[in-house]
Amino acid sequence: MLPRSIFILWLWLQVALGQAIPKKGPKPLTPALEGDLLFLVDSSGSVSYYEFSRVKEFIADLLRPFHFGPKDVQTSIIHISTEPTMEFPFDRYLSTEAVQHAIRSTQQLMGYTNTGQALSYAKEKLFTDEAGARADVPKVLVWVTDGFSTDDLSQPMKLLKDMGVTVFIVSTGRGNYLGLSAAASQPPEKHLHFVDVDDLPIITKELRESITDVIRAQRLRAVDITPSGFRLTWPKLLSRNTGFYVLEYAPTGDPARKLTKQLSGDHTGLSLSNLSPQTTYEVVLIPESNERYMPPQTTRVTTLQEEITPARVVISESRPHSIRVSWFPTPDNVAAYQVLYVLLPGNSVKLVEVDGSHNTTVLENLAPNTTYLVTVSAIYKSGKEKALSAKACTQEENSKVKHLRFEDLGPSTLKASWYPADGDVQGYRVRCRRQAGPSSLISVSPQIHSVLLTEMPPGTANKVCVKPIYKNLPGKRLCRMVHRRHATAAQGYTRRQRA
Repeated sequence: MLPRSIFILWLWLQVALGQAIPKKGPKPLTPALEGDLLFLVDSSGSVSYYEFSRVKEFIADLLRPFHFGPKDVQTSIIHISTEPTMEFPFDRYLSTEAVQHAIRSTQQLMGYTNTGQALSYAKEKLFTDEAGARADVPKVLVWVTDGFSTDDLSQPMKLLKDMGVTVFIVSTGRGNYLGLSAAASQPPEKHLHFVDVDDLPIITKELRESITDVIRAQRLRAVDITPSGFRLTWPKLLSRNTGFYVLEYAPTGDPARKLTKQLSGDHTGLSLSNLSPQTTYEVVLIPESNERYMPPQTTRVTTLQEEITPARVVISESRPHSIRVSWFPTPDNVAAYQVLYVLLPGNSVKLVEVDGSHNTTVLENLAPNTTYLVTVSAIYKSGKEKALSAKACTQEENSKVKHLRFEDLGPSTLKASWYPADGDVQGYRVRCRRQAGPSSLISVSPQIHSVLLTEMPPGTANKVCVKPIYKNLPGKRLCRMVHRRHATAAQGYTRRQRA
């Protein structure tokens, strides 16, 4: 046996060299998470096989650190197609390994992009006891989309959010910012992501952390936070016959401004309004049960800054003589908006006034193929003003290619041709999103009006878009879906128009 002094010296050397005490590995994600997490995945023909596989990898990576089980996280997948289809219910796979295998085994369905039907299906079939959903845990919907839907989704999305579902949207296409930001939970800066399908890993960590904030095992939580209010939700702890709730809230450090509300036991949520912007509130929910003691639940919520409005100005529906200007968000404490626009270069400013309850207007009588500087100013009821500017370009006359057509040149080759667009075209860009294989982008000179597209085997659906390029602005793209038939079927292909 070594003398004590020598043993201590040996131990000190081992610690100094990093050998005596084994290093601990990274700690797993805290298991104190409990929620039902539903993925709404575009499985239609507008998504290529390559894009669908990238989305599966993204979902698998997003879920990898979570613990699954009846007291932890549960997950499910709905396919967006002609008819919505459930891949598996919430309570089928209750281990990380089983969930990962189920995601890898998911197959694309093709068909139309009926997102509204899929959302209604989620409300009626998925967030139910029959599908394994739990009544007393937070519910999250992650919608991964290319920004396109063939049916209306505003009403079914509203019904889901009214149920207390927190909605995150990941758009891998251009999409409509205003439409998607209205569909996502508030604020959109936290719940809406625009990213190319190849760059999905960039947002994985941020989205996972946002989901974790929602499903953390803390019953009382706040959603839809604005500068002047937020919505509180909690699980059903009481009933109308077993008790009532006392809700108290006040700005941090100012208990004299505390407000109290009493709610019947069948409540599971409440919207608070007329609050101060950029202020942290302490909220306490006290269940008063006539059957047993229930501890109070607390949360801390910070309202958004008033001065962030408008956070974004969006230019859309550009035409030769008009453009649409939209902005977001629109808090209750804005009295009116002033939209100023001036031709660049120039100094003749024109003004349009918009009521504070609206967030969009159309500027008309503009010059074609011209750049304007547009400034949106929010006039608050308090007298404060906040402005944000953006450049807008009107379209050239008829700035769109015409008569996009295809010629079959072989088992895997097509020739795409089009009539030229009007105006001073600088060239054309042809984008092909293949169902089987990577997407491609081809640029050609303005004198070229056709290209050869390869690697398009029979039995696949491929999206081809042609867009004219102008000196000051891009033209409008023209897109077609090309469905290649199998070699055993009649030769040729069918096309489905999609603007």
